[in-house]
Amino acid sequence: MKEVAFREALREAMQEEMRRDENVFLMGEEVAEYNGAYKVSQGMLQEFGEKRVIDTPISELGFTAIAVGAAQHGLRPIVEYMTWNFANLALDQILNTASKMLAMSGGQVGCPIVFRGPNGSAGQLGAQHSTAYEAMYANIPGLKVISVSNPYDAKGLLKSAIRDNDPVIFMESEVMYGEKGLIPEEEYLIPIGKAKVVREGKDVTIVSFNKMMKVALGAADELAKENIDAEVIDLRTIRPLDWHTILDSVKKTNRLVIVEEQWPFASVSSEISYRIQKEGFDYLDAPIRRITSVDAPMHYAPNLVAAYLPDIPRTVNLVKEVMYLKK
Repeated sequence: MKEVAFREALREAMQEEMRRDENVFLMGEEVAEYNGAYKVSQGMLQEFGEKRVIDTPISELGFTAIAVGAAQHGLRPIVEYMTWNFANLALDQILNTASKMLAMSGGQVGCPIVFRGPNGSAGQLGAQHSTAYEAMYANIPGLKVISVSNPYDAKGLLKSAIRDNDPVIFMESEVMYGEKGLIPEEEYLIPIGKAKVVREGKDVTIVSFNKMMKVALGAADELAKENIDAEVIDLRTIRPLDWHTILDSVKKTNRLVIVEEQWPFASVSSEISYRIQKEGFDYLDAPIRRITSVDAPMHYAPNLVAAYLPDIPRTVNLVKEVMYLKK
């Protein structure tokens, strides 16, 4: 094993796949000459050249359309957005072309493409740069949605996404690019659509993904001090959703709490809550509970940012409530 930063794990995934397959290329704002807005693509222009590491204008709809067309003709583009907030401008190509092409062509034309970049809040960036979009893209049939929380998953799942024959939404976090973790020296892949139990427990199941995994694991540590043994699950893939792993955990713990950065209405936690109560109601000893962002745009002031996002103390209190609730 070796220790790498989150950005380095992503870079290794792209480099390995570009060396393996000459049809893979990277394009986006500042990915080449500037080495990426977050230095994820550091040195890739020098290794692969300007035909495979391509700087684009600030025109998300335009360069996304080019990439989608390339994918339909046998190439495997990786499109980097400076933030998923900007990708809203490219939604027509993602929603109306990439996700629907296989169905509209009767299975004749696929669209093997990865759309990736930082998602969600990153401190005091204001309302227009702080939205988490997993639920919105997971609501689109034809897309696969991945949202990672650590370097190991980032590399293994990005490699799988690049090899996948469907369009994949790959969501990272701006605040995690410098965080370090262990990954194998040798090549590895992680299957898309499989959640991971990152902490075993018997009293309550806590489910989360992306940067909110820090909250979930931090809450589990605090709960352990009070002899509450929490099992923590990292979804990793939002669509397809691995609800079987969650259900198996709930069968053991009989309680479920979901922590996510998204707004509460029509969110990932909404879908999980529906599926688990439908398939596992008899195993629940208390109502499913969740903690999300506030149902409002994020403001700039630091005290409002803190009030907006889920945190460890509120998650701990919610779990304690669930421990003593009856359905």
